[in-house]
Amino acid sequence: MPWNPPMKPMHSPNLVINGRFLGRQATGVDRFAFETIRALDQLIELGDPLVAGMRTEIVVPEALAGMANPFRHVGLRASGKGGGLRWEQLALPQVARGRLLLNLCNSGPLLYHRQVTVLHDAAPARVPDSYSRSFVAWYCLMAPRIGRVSQRVITVSEFSRRELCDAYRIPAGKIGVVPESGEHMLRVQQDQGAVEPTLNGRPFVLAVGSLNRHKNFQLVADAARLIRDAQFDIVVVGGGDSRVYGTGQDGLPAFVKHLGYVSDGELAALYRRAACFVYPSRYEGFGLPPVEALALGCPVIASRLPAVLEACGDAVLYTSPDDPAELARLLERITGDAELRASLRERGRARTAELTWRATAVKLIEEISPWLM
Repeated sequence: MPWNPPMKPMHSPNLVINGRFLGRQATGVDRFAFETIRALDQLIELGDPLVAGMRTEIVVPEALAGMANPFRHVGLRASGKGGGLRWEQLALPQVARGRLLLNLCNSGPLLYHRQVTVLHDAAPARVPDSYSRSFVAWYCLMAPRIGRVSQRVITVSEFSRRELCDAYRIPAGKIGVVPESGEHMLRVQQDQGAVEPTLNGRPFVLAVGSLNRHKNFQLVADAARLIRDAQFDIVVVGGGDSRVYGTGQDGLPAFVKHLGYVSDGELAALYRRAACFVYPSRYEGFGLPPVEALALGCPVIASRLPAVLEACGDAVLYTSPDDPAELARLLERITGDAELRASLRERGRARTAELTWRATAVKLIEEISPWLM
């Protein structure tokens, strides 16, 4: 009589998700991971045939054993000592033990083959000045290796697919593309009261000041210096850099107001009140902030980048990331034209209706399903 190997218990997970991101301060990449898992959790809740038979758990380091599980149907397990990169490389493969491992945040274990990894872009190779030398060195070693050992690589735009091919020599046929969404901002309870005292009733443009060089806030600063007698304010949130803001006669005009760091609720209120949002980045794999702004009905001026064009289509106005005069003209135009703002809001609603986290989760499941058997 032939020997049949014992079947795995029905409750044994067949998909293990790398939960390293849950132990750190959230970034845009972490937002992608959380919202994708949340959408997967909802598909399980609804009994969608696409997830029939899928048994999923997130694994985090033992140090996070006390954290509450934010999901109803995706399990959470703490296992493995240490944290960060060391845990991901040494402990996580032991926990996965031959099951499919899903990494959603740009990294995964280098010696584990049964995995699918999301690489969002090739920024460390393309804009290395925005990162530390050690980070660039590690990423440029890790990403090509992950591209080789993973069963499938996922990214967030066709532009990023091309970038991963060119920068890390990952074959295009091995890379799948899933969309992102800004609909999570619709769940944020806006905190209008916290920001109202800092506004004076004038129309304002919203910008994010970032110390990360390729985010290119310098363009907004230079455009502001070209505008005379502005009929609007520029409200800047985020970190400040004296090299950008300047001091004395070289400082920014009085209509530029710096609020510093704000909560999600305050940011949602600013998005809803702003005449427009400015996104001057020089490099993006997708462009999540302008999509978040569109979801809240905020018109957008964004850099003319392939990934942003792909994400936003004709729903935003585009500018060169190297031309402050062009941005200055667009700022004056959009703040003075109510019909243009209304048109952009309508186009933004149409575009963001097509971008949902459910669509992200569905496409991701379709991409990984061949390795879930």
